[in-house]
Formats: sequence, structure tokens, C-alpha cells
Amino acid sequence: MLQSGTEFDILDPWNSSFGIEDIARGLSLICRYVGQCREFYSVAEHSLYVSQLCPDHAMAALLHDAAEAFIGDVSGPLKALLPAYKRIEREVEAAIFARFDISYPLAKDIKAADLSVTAAEQEQVMPHGTVSWLASKGIDPATINIRCLSPHEAKTAFLERFYELQHQRPVRITRYSY
Repeated sequence: MLQSGTEFDILDPWNSSFGIEDIARGLSLICRYVGQCREFYSVAEHSLYVSQLCPDHAMAALLHDAAEAFIGDVSGPLKALLPAYKRIEREVEAAIFARFDISYPLAKDIKAADLSVTAAEQEQVMPHGTVSWLASKGIDPATINIRCLSPHEAKTAFLERFYELQHQRPVRITRYSY
């Protein structure tokens, strides 16, 4: 059951009712790095930075982690051990991208931006010394200032970016209480 009152079927995302509000809410409440960062830092805020680094694919970059709004954020090492999870994640991603008329699979520059933002996150929100694994791969940190927005701020910023990219402004953005 989603906050909007609709149901999401993980095994049949194509026929599930969901909207951008559901995605924004879910991503704004999920902490990156399974909560092991210095302070709360949401997947929604992360997605904003990736979107800003990919002007040619800004909407797809904004939604690159949207599946996590419905299936959660699983750490990379654990995800590598769960082939069924990865299959479900790809199916949910494909359904989300189709819902918003965005081509799928993702463009390669989105992954590059994602890794660059991840390197910046490692420097700014993770314990000292955790950035070495990305540096050893030649990944430079994005030039961003991570703000560690509250869930409400992250949700609002995510929705504003979505509507900016859609070239429309909603009459009002529904505000769920946190």
C-alpha cells in the first residue's frame, strides 16, 4: 500500500497505480548507504544531484533510483548476492520509465554521473577513508555540496525538479505529513 492509497504489486509493476508523488515520498524517506552515513541523506537528494550532472538525460537521471521507492535500497554487496532482487528491480525500473515515457535502459552517462556523485558522497557524508575504492577506479567526485536535506525538503526539491523538467508546474504539490 502506498501513501497515496493505491497498491503497488512488486511482481506486476506494469499494472500498478503509482505516481510521482509516491516515488518522491518513498525516496525522500530512504537513507543512502543503509543509514551508515554521518547524518540522514536521502535517495531523493542523491537523485537530484545525478539529474543536475546529466543535462541531456536529466529526467531519466532523476528517476534512476525510482524503483527503490517501492522495493527499498539494498546495499551493493548484498544486491550482488540476490539475482532475483536484481531481476525484480529491473522490471520495476522498466515499468516506472514506461509510465513517464522515458527510454530504458539508462544512458551510460547517467551511471557515470551516479558514480561521480557517489564519490562526492563518500567524501562528504561517509566516514573518512571510504572514498579510496572509487578513487582507485579513476572516478572523480562531482563538484557538489551535499546538504543532507530533511525528508520533507528532499521530497519538495525532488518534485520541483520533476515538474521543472516536465515544463509544467502543478497547481499544488500534495504534502504528506512525516
